[in-house]
Amino acid sequence: MRYSKIQVLSSILSTGMVPVFYHKDAETAKNILKACYKGGVRVFEFTNRGEFAHEVFGELSKFASVECPGMILGAGSVVDAPTASLYIQLGASFIVGPLFNSDVAKVCNRRCIPYTPGCGSVTEVGFAQEAGCDLIKVFPGDVLGPGFVKGLKAPMPWSMLIITGGVKPEESNLKAWFDAGSSCVGMGSNLFPKEVIEGKDWDKITNLCNEVLNIIRNVR
Repeated sequence: MRYSKIQVLSSILSTGMVPVFYHKDAETAKNILKACYKGGVRVFEFTNRGEFAHEVFGELSKFASVECPGMILGAGSVVDAPTASLYIQLGASFIVGPLFNSDVAKVCNRRCIPYTPGCGSVTEVGFAQEAGCDLIKVFPGDVLGPGFVKGLKAPMPWSMLIITGGVKPEESNLKAWFDAGSSCVGMGSNLFPKEVIEGKDWDKITNLCNEVLNIIRNVR
């Protein structure tokens, strides 16, 4: 295992942003990973969205260890324990899901790997914390809004929350989430415009990552 649970959580919380990405082509995924790395990103979530996604992740994991020293890779869109185990075996240093599954928590806890489940209610967040989840994903963020984060943090100020869904690379959007009490954000399609990927404009991705991280530093 390349990174400890403490190292992973520290990197997520210190940078404040985790790119969330999937592509069926391994070479495209490698270029995106490298572009994010150049832009200052140190934690990257590859999502389990398509057929053979785990094979692409395996390639990415080997690539990162050589080409992107210090980059922490995790797997997202994981909904069951067998899938979590598969990605951990392929080098995932953290597991993210759109929902909370106690069996996934057991697998991750056994290997001392952070599990960040998606929760859409205060009760779900409570159950996830009880199962040993340190960082909880508020999902879908665009439906729940910053008001949900603020409301939850009032009675449960110890909660560490990452927001995914509806997060944009804009100062007003990011400020609203961090002002509400978010610990960090996950950013997907807004960080990786389709036309930019099709045009293979990797420098654009690097610049966008750099801009977002600078905004986060300023609004925190």
